[in-house]
Amino acid sequence: MTSTGVIPRFTVNWCTRSVGCVSGGSGSSGMLTLTATPMPQSVPRPMLASLDAAPLVDPRFAYEPKYDGIRALAMVRAGGGPGAVRLWSRLGNDKTGQFPEIVRALASFARKLKADVLLDGEIVALDQHGEPAGFQRLQGRIHLTSERDIGGRVGTEPVAFVAFDVLRDGETDVRALPLTARRARLERIFGNTGTTLLRLSEFSPGDGRALYHEVLARGWEGLVAKELDSPYMTGRRSPAWRKIKVLRRQECVVGGFTEGRGSRAHFGALLLGVWEGGALVCVGHTGTGFSERELARLAALLRPLETTTCPFATRPVANERPHWTRPELVVEVGFTEWTADGIMRHPKYLGLRDDVDVKRVRRETTGSDAPEHGESRHGALEDGGPRKGPPNPTAKTARKRREIEPWPRAGGATGRLIATLAEVETRGGEAVVDLPGDGALAVSHLDKVFWPGLGVTKGALLRYYAWVAPLLLPAVADRPLVMRRFPDGIRGKAFYQQRAPADAPPGVRVQTLPVDTEVPSRLIGGSLITLLYMAQIAAISQDPWFSRVGSLDDADHVVLDLDPMPGVPFATVVDVARVINDELERIGTPSVPKTSGATGMHVYIPLPPRTSYETGRIFCEIVATLVADRHPRVATVERAVDARGRRVYIDYMQNFRGKTLATAYSARGSDFAGASTPLTWREVHAGIDHRDFTLTTLPARVRRVGDLWAPLRTSPGADLTAILDGLKRPRVTRAKKRP
Repeated sequence: MTSTGVIPRFTVNWCTRSVGCVSGGSGSSGMLTLTATPMPQSVPRPMLASLDAAPLVDPRFAYEPKYDGIRALAMVRAGGGPGAVRLWSRLGNDKTGQFPEIVRALASFARKLKADVLLDGEIVALDQHGEPAGFQRLQGRIHLTSERDIGGRVGTEPVAFVAFDVLRDGETDVRALPLTARRARLERIFGNTGTTLLRLSEFSPGDGRALYHEVLARGWEGLVAKELDSPYMTGRRSPAWRKIKVLRRQECVVGGFTEGRGSRAHFGALLLGVWEGGALVCVGHTGTGFSERELARLAALLRPLETTTCPFATRPVANERPHWTRPELVVEVGFTEWTADGIMRHPKYLGLRDDVDVKRVRRETTGSDAPEHGESRHGALEDGGPRKGPPNPTAKTARKRREIEPWPRAGGATGRLIATLAEVETRGGEAVVDLPGDGALAVSHLDKVFWPGLGVTKGALLRYYAWVAPLLLPAVADRPLVMRRFPDGIRGKAFYQQRAPADAPPGVRVQTLPVDTEVPSRLIGGSLITLLYMAQIAAISQDPWFSRVGSLDDADHVVLDLDPMPGVPFATVVDVARVINDELERIGTPSVPKTSGATGMHVYIPLPPRTSYETGRIFCEIVATLVADRHPRVATVERAVDARGRRVYIDYMQNFRGKTLATAYSARGSDFAGASTPLTWREVHAGIDHRDFTLTTLPARVRRVGDLWAPLRTSPGADLTAILDGLKRPRVTRAKKRP
């Protein structure tokens, strides 16, 4: 609709016949007219969203999740019967045979219809809770062609069709109607399908904030803001629909791959590009996000495309020997940001896109890629209105920072505490806040940015710890803590502090230890007020001893600390962790891996009661030495830094009384706001990227996988006598590679 309130000229076509709306022309009254035409035998191209900036609150828009699946148009003929349902991708490829469960559900739904319909929506994978999941979960389905293979995946890799628009209702083409009218028809038609395989999209007119929080908590791609008075513009990428990206994605053309190294078979990384001015420009490479099955599948697709000619306008520098390919494959990549020279930072493979035209792949940038313009994250204020009054420095900082609030909602006292901390930050950052069952705590400067590159504040750190406290506090309970304080954020000068502050508030546990001769008293972990007080005085991480008050000479666990030397990629750290897991499994030793929250990994081994530090340390030294001896190219136990080379240092010397490491769920002062995250060994063997585990992502992950650190606390511990005997047995090689 124009500023004068007149509907603009708009014409769409079904094959050879057309319908349209005309206003302001000669002999026109400005009325909208719809023409009845037969249901098309071919399908139009869907309307696409632009990357124009959009506010999160605006009465002109409605907000929907940007579902992370395959765009699909569904033609459903009333009455059901053979051929009643057809599914097409956004490029017009027939997808009917690939998703038989959706076709069956739509056919059953068709028997209730009084008229044919043409729907626009998304085919999405479902997680274990039956909720829409990420695009990667679809990878096992979208490339299958045989009925047998497809049928075998229906029960194990479930999908659903989410409808968000209707193009045709009976013999009436409704694309010229405004979104409000089309949505009303869609809800009438599709509001009660009787099956979870068929769903309506979430729809929030005027205010997208709640959906935005849900999207971030679930790890979805983002939102789509749609103008309520906009028609459906076939085949056009229009600013009437606007993407609000939460997680950055980029479709990329594959121009080559590098050779693998270490345990990586098939290839090492994909070389990625986008078209600019008719030339393929390299935008980076990615070697993460692949399962073994996906590596093999991609390698089989890449081999026939190999060529001796580099397809990129400028030959990119690769870490390993490159192999060039014809630019015919398109993949989707997640990443954190664009660098100043146009390269994706921390790219991760998400999946192959056979529904994208390779010649149409362009760099996707938004207003948020240009922070110097002074705009908010989405290019406008959240309330969509003009700002009045003098500049507010705190508000300016808040607009620029990257929010990490949208975790899964916490209820009860914890939820109220998080809300209070958020309100305090908004109102200047200082207050005395009541803690559930733990007294009160004075907080200040909550609006101070601790992670400048991300805009994450001190207040966000406190809110994160309030959320994760039920999991973290058992890990530090009764343990002496060492502080590393960052009073000026992670880019300022940090310092270690052993002794407890003299002015620690009431409720914070402070204790003198009988083994201390130089430290008069220490902070002892286990209470919420102690945890939040430490964050208040800028101690970002939680670093406990391996023993507790009352048994300070007995280690509850020991650790192998995997520390990559400069220039060593994280993939090599993962390789070394896999080898350690193999050795520990061979001798029957339980272990729990986790990311360090920085560049390394930790492998923890639980011990039985009354095990000395020395015993655990000797065991770790034996395991570390075995691994380093058997894999000298990637692992080392050399104490001298200069002798380590470009390898992963397996540090067993952390296992002394008084030594500390960041505990599970601890925040870290890393540039990506990492959180030390417990893992499963299955995840490690499949491949991980340490930058996926952050203050932003960890809470939603916990909701999905639970407390993976609990086995360390509940395990009876490793029987070191039996284990040391096992180390003397001949080594058995695995007969089958772990998936």
